[in-house]
Amino acid sequence: PAGPAQEQLGHAPAAVGPGGRGRGRRWPPPGPEPRALLPRRPAAAAEADEEDEQLPGPAGPGAVHLAQLGGGPAAARHDGAEPEAESLTSLQHLSATPMQRTPSDKSLFGSHNSLALSARSNSSDTREGLLAAGRAAAPRSNRLLVVANRLPLSVRQTEGGGWELQRSSGGLVSALMGMSGALEQRWIGWPGISAEGMGEGTQQDLEAKLHHEGYVPVFLRQNLLDLFYNGFCNSVLWPLFHYIPLKQDTELGDKDLGQEQWEAYRLANEEFARVVLQEYMPGDVVWCHDYHLMLLPAILKQHEPGMRIGWFLHTPFPSSEIYRALPEREEILEGLLEADLVGFHTYDYARHFVSACSRILGMEGTTGGVENPQTGNSLRVAVFPIGIDPGRFTAALKTAEVQERMRQLRQHFGNRRVMLGVDRLDMVKGIPQKLLAFEKFLNDNPEWRDQVLLVQLAVPTRKTVPEYQKLTSVVHEIVGRINGRFGSLTGVPIHHLDQSMQFHELVALYACTDVCIVSSLRDGMNLVSYEYVTCQEEKEVPGLLILSEFAGAAQSLGAGAILVNPWNVNDMATAIKRGLHMSEEERRERHKQNFSHIHMHTSQAWAETFLSELADTQIEAELRHRNIPPFLSGEALRDVYDGSRRRLVVLGYNATLTSTEEELPQHVRQFDQQKRSSTVHPESLASLEQLSKDPRTTIVIFSGSKRYSLEKKFKGLRVWLAAENGIYLRPPLARKSKEKDWVHMQEEVQTDWKDSVQPVFEYFAERTPRSTVEIRETCLVWNYKYADPDFGRLQARDMLQHLWTGPISNAQVDIIQGARSVEARPVGLTKGKMMERIFNHISDREGEDIDFFFCAGHFLKRDEDIFTFLEEEEEPYAGLGPSTLGSRQSLSELTSTLSNASLLGSSPSSESLMTSQLEAKLPRNVSVKRDLGQLTQPRKEKPRNFITCTVGRKRSIAMFHLPNSDAVAEVLASLSRKASAAAPAPAPTPAQGVE
Repeated sequence: PAGPAQEQLGHAPAAVGPGGRGRGRRWPPPGPEPRALLPRRPAAAAEADEEDEQLPGPAGPGAVHLAQLGGGPAAARHDGAEPEAESLTSLQHLSATPMQRTPSDKSLFGSHNSLALSARSNSSDTREGLLAAGRAAAPRSNRLLVVANRLPLSVRQTEGGGWELQRSSGGLVSALMGMSGALEQRWIGWPGISAEGMGEGTQQDLEAKLHHEGYVPVFLRQNLLDLFYNGFCNSVLWPLFHYIPLKQDTELGDKDLGQEQWEAYRLANEEFARVVLQEYMPGDVVWCHDYHLMLLPAILKQHEPGMRIGWFLHTPFPSSEIYRALPEREEILEGLLEADLVGFHTYDYARHFVSACSRILGMEGTTGGVENPQTGNSLRVAVFPIGIDPGRFTAALKTAEVQERMRQLRQHFGNRRVMLGVDRLDMVKGIPQKLLAFEKFLNDNPEWRDQVLLVQLAVPTRKTVPEYQKLTSVVHEIVGRINGRFGSLTGVPIHHLDQSMQFHELVALYACTDVCIVSSLRDGMNLVSYEYVTCQEEKEVPGLLILSEFAGAAQSLGAGAILVNPWNVNDMATAIKRGLHMSEEERRERHKQNFSHIHMHTSQAWAETFLSELADTQIEAELRHRNIPPFLSGEALRDVYDGSRRRLVVLGYNATLTSTEEELPQHVRQFDQQKRSSTVHPESLASLEQLSKDPRTTIVIFSGSKRYSLEKKFKGLRVWLAAENGIYLRPPLARKSKEKDWVHMQEEVQTDWKDSVQPVFEYFAERTPRSTVEIRETCLVWNYKYADPDFGRLQARDMLQHLWTGPISNAQVDIIQGARSVEARPVGLTKGKMMERIFNHISDREGEDIDFFFCAGHFLKRDEDIFTFLEEEEEPYAGLGPSTLGSRQSLSELTSTLSNASLLGSSPSSESLMTSQLEAKLPRNVSVKRDLGQLTQPRKEKPRNFITCTVGRKRSIAMFHLPNSDAVAEVLASLSRKASAAAPAPAPTPAQGVE
């Protein structure tokens, strides 16, 4: 961080209360109780083994689609401005309002026709057409709210008591003002002056003047700003993001100070959010900038879910191995996950961010960014390399003032070759490394000692910080040693200036030098290199750029620059020699490549591209969420439930009925703790017990778990248990079940493939730490959700390739890939198919038609046919014909064929194969009765009302959704209130096996 010391700060309104770590208050606060600052991830959804969401395939941490987009802000300031001002410079257009979400027409009421058909809406428009329609939608507001830590101006009070505003001339300002199109802008940030001690009328006058110019001030208390800006931002985040390790605490007081700094950071972000929410109007676009405001997107979305928010980082984002050292790592990442678009300078920074989300939060890296595998929510991550406004520099070169200064400098330098360094006096700029490399060059090439000059401009920053004071002393010592060793009475090899420089002088200096050396140890972009190349355009023999490979600009200007490792002094000294000896033709070719990139990727193009991408991202999010089912209201469900005579309630187990104890972060989860946490939610268990007493209500627990494991969990409850994906069904029992109590819903399940698949699963479990194999009677599951995310995905990919080319190439088995699991099960087995058989079985046993059906669970996409098996509306045997059966064979012929096969004494296996083949061709409302050898219609009618609900994730074909098992418990509790007044359940019959 650079810039003048922030001595003067403002006050924070009393609306923001203390609240504790990661917690805050409403605006205005509703009462004394604190509320959660950041939304937490659903816990129970991560616990599903066989019921995890199925993703399209494994993706590595860097599998992010990062388009090479436009440039960035204009000239870097060298007058002591904040470091982010080097890259904050451009904007103003392309603000498209997202498509209006169509209100869902799903209703809890009505027949199964209306419920099923209205639950889904499919659009025939193409993606491009929908995007175009979204861009053309009339916006509700045409404003851009730019939120940054500092307003782009300086404020000074005049002698008469008035206020004088002077706009800054760098970065983001130039980018925004240079954009095409009419977009009203509002800047929100700290004005650089304290309101403490300022009269109420004086402060109001300042606010009015700022508002008139399009600025909205955020006043912070002096002590809060010191802890926020100089503390957490500049002493914790900035060093860590530039790969400088965190300071080691030596006393408890140091730890308390760190906690105070984090609390100040949180409160400052809440104060920024309060001001943004006051200024916000529906349709506004909010663009947040830099590491000062990483919590802001989540706070804003908490109050305005429909707000369009983009966030851009102007510094590097470190590797996940560096970032994970930050104590508040989860809270900061979660704050950014609520944005619609997150932008970075380079692909490396974006890749590091995605990797951090994957390893720390358990998210999934996708081709577009980051996705929460539990909820389906996604964040767009993209690359927007920033640039400058080259026209500003080329125009300045033609002014008389700059031309005169260039003449003076050439006269002063004489025939010596001049090398230039323009840096902030900062630890990451590599100034000592640059000086040592120059010393090495002079030592190895004595013939150049009187022919070369290094002009080093070092803009002072943070003069009161001990580390920077030490750095200044080190630089001065090296400069003095080199000048004393290689200097003479007529000159010295280094001209070192500890000062900033006026713009016209800087442009003249750029134009008169032969080589520019950028030796940053870590830099977000470094626009000095852009400015230098631009100012060399008018020269007959352009200068050469020596650029550190650790600067973000190396990915943009690397083709025309000499890339060096600043930690390798010999490498840099060799690069200096090579640059001085380089031919004129090669210099021109290198300059041509760099200038072409700078001219194309300007700061204005950077700003316009970011806003355009933000608009498209919002539209795409609307399209993705079109089919997201609405939230299920327990009270509305109870109304339908109470009006039914006979009810069937089907509930999944994992992530539906399991407890949602407070989730531990991904990196500290312990495997044994996770296994023990798979317990039934106590509130759900109590509600199930109450509901099961109602003789009109039948409850089925449907899971892929083992039957005896499921029985142990629900011991003593009068509920049906469907284990192994519905292959085994057990009626309610008041005693321990026996083998004969379990009904086989699918006979002759082929499991001979297990002998060849199980060794493969066990082999990969041994190779993948913290992964397990669960061996069930009819399927196998390899789970790697607790393993390293990247290594687990690679191992899963290798396993699938091995299985598909080997053991299962001709086997009757399906391999299903979940979010972090691989399952092998009998071919064609799904929860929907088995649920239909269970439905008919229960209907036959109960002897009464079911008029209410409710199904809720967190299932694989493959198993979501459990939500739709009741939606078939065809009449019996309707549609049976060549198109349905795949041949011209009539229904009677098929029936005769199956009957003759049975009469001729066909083996059970052949009959089973023929039956399964025939069933695969028939509609779901038609079944095959093996004992009769004929096609029969299910005897019971479909329920008049049925309701389906997905739990945990929202992208589903279900009609409604619930966020987690806590919400399921609330719904069940709502239903059980009426059940408590129902008549007691009748005594079990002998068929139920009561002893």
